[in-house]
Amino acid sequence: MREIPGRRRRILSRRNNGRPELISAALNFATAWQWPVLPGVGLRTRGADLCACPDPECTVPGAHPFDPVLLAATTDEPMVRWWWTNRPEAPIVLATGGRAPCAVSLPALAGARALAALDRRDVRLGPVVANPDRWFLLVAPYSLEQLGELLYAKDHVPGSLRFHGDGGYLALPPSVTGQGQVRWERAPLPGSAAPWLPDVEAVVDTVVEALTRTGVSAPEL
Repeated sequence: MREIPGRRRRILSRRNNGRPELISAALNFATAWQWPVLPGVGLRTRGADLCACPDPECTVPGAHPFDPVLLAATTDEPMVRWWWTNRPEAPIVLATGGRAPCAVSLPALAGARALAALDRRDVRLGPVVANPDRWFLLVAPYSLEQLGELLYAKDHVPGSLRFHGDGGYLALPPSVTGQGQVRWERAPLPGSAAPWLPDVEAVVDTVVEALTRTGVSAPEL
């Protein structure tokens, strides 16, 4: 089929008139920090909270992988650029674990309490990701064995505490998902090097203590 002059340029222009900060952030995560990322499934329409995936009861609308699947996460610049050129509104999803950051997450109110307590104890923190519902404390990679030993020593692990390790994921700023705007509660220090991350042991005790005050029970891993 003959290409109409200027038509391809108009199509590419429409594709890139979405949110240029998303592609810039995705490329920074992948290339400067070597964090494997991929586009999230996104929402059905802008401003809605309905996930674009087939599940009508999706619990993390827009904020999870679908096509491509999680295993496609990469630090390859051409691939990341191609994804967000074609899907400029797609949330940025980090595949946690392996050599990538892991995370500990908890409801927003308990997250604020936990961060305040960690600050009082002079615990050095890495970046903290937040949406209106939950806060995610990024930590150094950990193994399931390491996590199991850590939790086994606890008398009680609140049910709203979640761990994002191997095979896990979370949305990164400045994504917009069904939970709302994703932002930095504690932003990484400026610069090209990957942000420093604390060990999971440094934060778990304080996080569990903050959650226990809310009266939530039963571990959720």
